[in-house]
Amino acid sequence: MIHPNLIDIAQQDPSIALDIRYATSNNIVGKPLYRQAICYMHRDTATALMRVQTMLRQQQLGLKIFDAYRPAAAQEALWQAVPDPRYVSNPQQGGRHSRGTAVDVTLINAQGQELPMPSGFDEMNRKAHRDYQEATAAALRHRDQLEQAMQQHGFVPFATEWWHFDLQGWEDYPPIDVAGLAVP
Repeated sequence: MIHPNLIDIAQQDPSIALDIRYATSNNIVGKPLYRQAICYMHRDTATALMRVQTMLRQQQLGLKIFDAYRPAAAQEALWQAVPDPRYVSNPQQGGRHSRGTAVDVTLINAQGQELPMPSGFDEMNRKAHRDYQEATAAALRHRDQLEQAMQQHGFVPFATEWWHFDLQGWEDYPPIDVAGLAVP
């Protein structure tokens, strides 16, 4: 156990797909920030997320997670690469991901393929904003479907990233810093 409040979602619900981008170079920084592609999150976040997954499976859909818990060193590296508070939390103010209560997700179909969204993950521009309307009808419908499913189970959408959701009451959870998870 890395921390009493953090769990690996893959051990709790292996039906949730993972594409932990910050364990690869396929991210906004262009290099790995995590040592391993393990998806940790607060146990309360995991419980709510598994309810979303159960509901989506009934619709022949599912979740794919890009990121969840983010250690302080990784948050600092991300902030250094993208010092824009519209998209990245300033680590000096305590990030949302560092509490284990934020999750970056998308929808997949029954075959595991991502459904079209208005932008790619970590595309930090206007297309990522929740009020962006110039995407295809299918992309807008999928974004709305994801948002509704997440909100139904206690998640709050983030205005500038269609993929980012915070567990309701996230600000009441203290930041967690587990050493050794981030790439030095």
